[in-house]
Amino acid sequence: MKSEKIFVVIGFILISIIWGSTWFAIKIGLESVPPLYGVAIRFTLAVIILLIIMRFRGEQFPIDKDSLMLFLAMGVLSISLPFALVYWGEQYIPSGLASVLFAVYPFVVATYSHFMLPGEKLNPYKIIGIILGFLGILIIFWTDLRLGDASTLGMGAVLVSTLMQGMALVIIKKKGTHLSPVTLNVGGMLVGVIILYLMALEFENFSDIRFDEKGIGSILYLGTFGSVVTFVTYYWLLKRVEAVYLSLVSFVTPILAVILGIVFLNEILGPNIFSGAALVMLGILAANGKDVMKMIPNNKLDSSFSKEEENS
Repeated sequence: MKSEKIFVVIGFILISIIWGSTWFAIKIGLESVPPLYGVAIRFTLAVIILLIIMRFRGEQFPIDKDSLMLFLAMGVLSISLPFALVYWGEQYIPSGLASVLFAVYPFVVATYSHFMLPGEKLNPYKIIGIILGFLGILIIFWTDLRLGDASTLGMGAVLVSTLMQGMALVIIKKKGTHLSPVTLNVGGMLVGVIILYLMALEFENFSDIRFDEKGIGSILYLGTFGSVVTFVTYYWLLKRVEAVYLSLVSFVTPILAVILGIVFLNEILGPNIFSGAALVMLGILAANGKDVMKMIPNNKLDSSFSKEEENS
């Protein structure tokens, strides 16, 4: 239906804007709340909201062994450690650079999928894309690469985060199909929040938290829009369009994050970062080249809706 197509476009724009702005919001929040407490409180708010959604939908929380193991894997690999690394890393690098580094996420997922998901092997397009993406990251690191330097460690932390989250996504895709998206995220976030609070109590001082406008505003925005709205919208879109369309978000979010960082945080990015980012974006396009070329002549978005309308 035409009205649904409009909502698809709106949804794509929505998650692009929100995900592009979360890097800026994290940077702002770090001025008032230490990284571990910041991400822990963010996901605490998100869990509360998602539990209310579960209650409203009448979903039961599973406690079987397979589900609990999946929650544990998600809590460690998708929530606690990777987000702690992102928050910690953004203390030492510009928010725009962090978003550019995280743009290698599709390559990470493609590589893990090749070895763990039989139906998603690497093809020449993906291999070329991964090579271009790797060269882009190498260019970004090259001029600032000094072992032990804070900015180098910050960049490394964001890249390690992408490796962990990519692994988590493939594990969930392989073993988590029996769970609803809301239940899956509630379970993973609950495990992640426990780990994050334990880490925060060990490594940070609660007295360092300043609940001022920046701290509260950042947590509210990231907990609601950055962790709940985008999540719900993403899975709504995933049921209506091909995954390759959603992967194109990787083009939009770094651009917006860089603009916000330059305009509002006076961040300065060197020419090597822009050159490397261009190669990363080109790599994403190359990796999806086969699917993108199919879409243009066949107009698959329209055909996908036509099939849904016929089946309904």
